[in-house]
Amino acid sequence: MSIDIEQVNQQLREASPAEIVEWAIGLGRRVVATTSFSPNSAALLHVVSQVAPDLPVIWVDSGYNVPDAYIAAEEIMQRLRLNMQIYAPAVTAERRNAAKGGIPHPDDDAEAYAEFVREVKLEPFERALADLRPEVWITGIRREETEYRKTLDIVSVDNRGLLRVAPLFYWTEQDVQAYVEQHQLPSCKHYFDPTKLDARSECGLHTSSFTAA
Repeated sequence: MSIDIEQVNQQLREASPAEIVEWAIGLGRRVVATTSFSPNSAALLHVVSQVAPDLPVIWVDSGYNVPDAYIAAEEIMQRLRLNMQIYAPAVTAERRNAAKGGIPHPDDDAEAYAEFVREVKLEPFERALADLRPEVWITGIRREETEYRKTLDIVSVDNRGLLRVAPLFYWTEQDVQAYVEQHQLPSCKHYFDPTKLDARSECGLHTSSFTAA
């Protein structure tokens, strides 16, 4: 895909999220969006639903989230009528907990933790990519969230070669919250991602180059 990334980022720097999604769709490539249904995830999903209501939206459901997050996810999906593509690990959370003793901690067993992340997050995502074969990935990541994301921009290329487009990249948490409140969108108050050590760490989707066989 021949795109001048630096020029495009300059072009889109002052664009609205909707205009950025329109730009991504206008490339004429296979496009997907992703969501984690973390707090205020509905902001990006609302933008996508307004611009491209039929766009496939991938959700990797680890099976480890909390009831509040699942309730909010159901409300968002019903309200926005999203084209959801839901992928789950091959082994359920309950089965995995029983067989392997719960979520490993990297300080105790780094290898076991890496395998856990692969099983519950990376492998289902790669399965989604294999099924949908996207070339463009619309994501809700924002610059202020992690140190890694500060190295990116609105448009970047991930380790798999996907063109990654982040319409909310320069929004602050306050901007996102204001958008959610303006449009009266559902949002969970409690959320748990078993593949993130804390709110400032990566879950692996944006940093991995893992490709399913």
